[in-house]
Amino acid sequence: MSITTPASSLRWQIALKAVEAATNKASELNILINVAVVDQAGISLAFARMNGSFLHSADIASDKAYTAASFGFATSAWMTILDANPAMRLGFPQRPRLVVFAGGLPIMVEGTCVGGIGVSGGSEAQDEECAKAGLEAIFI
Repeated sequence: MSITTPASSLRWQIALKAVEAATNKASELNILINVAVVDQAGISLAFARMNGSFLHSADIASDKAYTAASFGFATSAWMTILDANPAMRLGFPQRPRLVVFAGGLPIMVEGTCVGGIGVSGGSEAQDEECAKAGLEAIFI
């Protein structure tokens, strides 16, 4: 199955595959997560909340996916970007839905961002590891 349609949009079936892989990785790490996959417009395609995961993490996972899709780079890159620009450091974190810590990754196809995956519930490193597992599952 192709991960994109002719219009280069992410398919919901592939989004579900990414969510499943991310939650499987979370189970291996013995953590409970929320995971969201959005299309290039930041609209939700798939979401899962593992039973017992943090409630606030549901929105954080969605916002990580939205941030990664809207800028086309990992949410973990924001701290370096903000450190280099004092004006952005003051203004950008005030934007609704912008997440500036790890766990959100863009979904890139041939250099084009077609969506994002966001994970929240573990440490930043664990969240990013689960998000990477989701990406790896859709590109196999």
